[in-house]
Amino acid sequence: MLTAKLSPVVRPRLTRTVAAAAAMTTARRRGFASPAVSSTGLDAPEPYFPDEPRRPHMVTSVPGPETKQMLERLDKYQDTRSVFFVADFEKSKGNYIVDADGNTMLDVFAQIASMPIGYNSPAFLNLAKEPAFQTALANRAALGVNPNKDWIQSVENAFMRVAPKGMDNVFTVMCGSCANENAFKTAFMYNASKRRGSATFSPEELSSCMSNQAPGSPDMAILSFTQAFHGRLFGSLTATGSKALHKVDIPAFDWPKAVFPKRKYPLHENEAYNAQVEQASLQNVEEIITTSKKPIAGLIVEPIQAEGGDNHASPAYFRQLQKICQKHDVLFIVDEVQTGVGATGTFWAHEAWGLPTSPDMVTFSKKFQAAGFYTSSRLRPSQPYRLYNTWMGDPVRAMQAAAIVKEIEDKNLLQNVRQVGSYLTQELESLQKIKGVRGQGTMIAFDLDNAQKRDKLVHDMRQLGVNMGGCGEHTVRLRPMLTFQKHHADILLETLNAALQ
Repeated sequence: MLTAKLSPVVRPRLTRTVAAAAAMTTARRRGFASPAVSSTGLDAPEPYFPDEPRRPHMVTSVPGPETKQMLERLDKYQDTRSVFFVADFEKSKGNYIVDADGNTMLDVFAQIASMPIGYNSPAFLNLAKEPAFQTALANRAALGVNPNKDWIQSVENAFMRVAPKGMDNVFTVMCGSCANENAFKTAFMYNASKRRGSATFSPEELSSCMSNQAPGSPDMAILSFTQAFHGRLFGSLTATGSKALHKVDIPAFDWPKAVFPKRKYPLHENEAYNAQVEQASLQNVEEIITTSKKPIAGLIVEPIQAEGGDNHASPAYFRQLQKICQKHDVLFIVDEVQTGVGATGTFWAHEAWGLPTSPDMVTFSKKFQAAGFYTSSRLRPSQPYRLYNTWMGDPVRAMQAAAIVKEIEDKNLLQNVRQVGSYLTQELESLQKIKGVRGQGTMIAFDLDNAQKRDKLVHDMRQLGVNMGGCGEHTVRLRPMLTFQKHHADILLETLNAALQ
């Protein structure tokens, strides 16, 4: 039997963590109320999942023999070369994922940052028992023509309850790429109607668009950034710049990319340099907008460039970016597909920027279990069917999104993310063999010297019972669930310390 091998120094800390968790569980069963995070800080948090595993438990290497056998069968029909392991979701619980071989791993990759409130959350399992949920599951609505009678309730309880300030409309779709694609379409329609000055299309516009020619198909662009990731559909892929493998062989639109600032860490030792690269980026953005031969209809930016290496910029940078967009009447689109729904310690990451006005659009997916974008009624197309598809979202996922919002509120998960994220970041900064520790909330990353060392660490951590992922050229990214607590962070730190030896 293979167990997670930790140093002797590690084990006493683990034992204390388990003992503290057990004590809190006992107190809870006896009826003593206790907050999710104690009044004294993070010393004795109450587990959100009292019945989840207390630590990783490994019985085989990863991938194990059962996973390999399943992948061999599946590979006859689907490409399995990107698969880490086959999951057993029935046995997974809370912050722990179990694979087909029975290995129990602390999951800080969380389905590529898309698992919000833990595996087999009671909030979801109870929801599945509700008649309205079962009806929605049995009868999927084409929401653009026949929304179900409780759709408005879902829109209000899920999406509008947490709508970014100043945004009174939401358009729901199937995935993050779809959200960005439709945000781009909205920007193009707004720009065209602004130039047209009328809601009526000319006969020439209506005929020329059918041949993909101007003026009906005007030449416009979306401005994005180097290292950005916005999806893998045609428009979103054009705006993406994180990996050549995503883009090679695929025709693309002729759209520009501005240079995203690459900051140096630690921040307090590199203030002058970081201010310089941010200013250079802003100048590059404005130069592209003012000199582009094709009108820039919108600018899209991630609060944290996740796939591109977890690249950050300062709140002041984003405020200036919005100011440039407003100056030139370019729509300011914030891609919160990976950063949204609490991962950074606020519900939306852009809340931390202190923007004087709201963005023009905010796209979402992943942790919301639903996808779409927020905007204001001023950007609603003047005719129906212009933003449209068969399903336009999914009532089942909207009900789940409402349950997520309620869990975040009821369990004060945003405070948990802020406090655990601060603790984990400080502890990571003390480790000598990693560098460039950075993060917001529990959306944390660090660098190794090269891709080979990064990939080896991610592999070794999985063998020791912690599932994590990489991004960029040599970055490790941590994407735990909102229910990730200090005792989980301690296991992560202890395992990381052992793997780095």
